[in-house]
Amino acid sequence: MDDIGVRAFAAARAMVGVRFRFQGCDPATGLDCVGLVWAAYAEAGVRLARPGGYPLRGWARERVETALIAAGFAPAECAGQAGDVALVALPAGQFHVGLIGTDNWIHAHAGLRRVVEAPVDAAVRAAPRWRLGQGG
Repeated sequence: MDDIGVRAFAAARAMVGVRFRFQGCDPATGLDCVGLVWAAYAEAGVRLARPGGYPLRGWARERVETALIAAGFAPAECAGQAGDVALVALPAGQFHVGLIGTDNWIHAHAGLRRVVEAPVDAAVRAAPRWRLGQGG
């Protein structure tokens, strides 16, 4: 397993319970899904280029993928690793990201208004995975 990914997933796990805040990027004040991924990787020692003014809803998949690429992620073409980012397509043209572990994933849940850890479900399992710095 990728050591940075493992550290990022562990950092995300430590953020479970942090309140949800749209465009939030600081665990002390709240996180959204993008902020969670970026904060977890920062805790793991990697500063990612953060997209500005993202709505996730209304952006075409290509624009979301371009932001992931700009941050240093590439499509993961082999078996999943801890710290991979799942890009989940939700209804109404919205995208959601979170960090995947072995059986669980961690994401900022807007409905529950906090960062949560949940079992990987069918939607997450089917979602494209992105890995920092390598394609496979």
